[in-house]
Amino acid sequence: MSILAWLVVGLIAGFLASKVVNKTGEGLVLDIVLGVVGAMVGGFLFNQFGHSGATGINIYSIFVAFIGSVIVLLVYHMVFRRRAL
Repeated sequence: MSILAWLVVGLIAGFLASKVVNKTGEGLVLDIVLGVVGAMVGGFLFNQFGHSGATGINIYSIFVAFIGSVIVLLVYHMVFRRRAL
């Protein structure tokens, strides 16, 4: 995929994942970074299960990146945003 495609898929997936996990966006830059990292994580996981990873700007790639972004966002919140008891 081209850099522009990674950014578009990353923005969409990161935005959707941040809305699902914590009901607010993380900000434009963090949503893009989250989505791109999520696409890599999702692609790795999907390859481990015998499916292809992100392949371009399409629904399947956004789904793969979304799943990876949700995982990355959950880990991010567990590590960096601990709430006081």
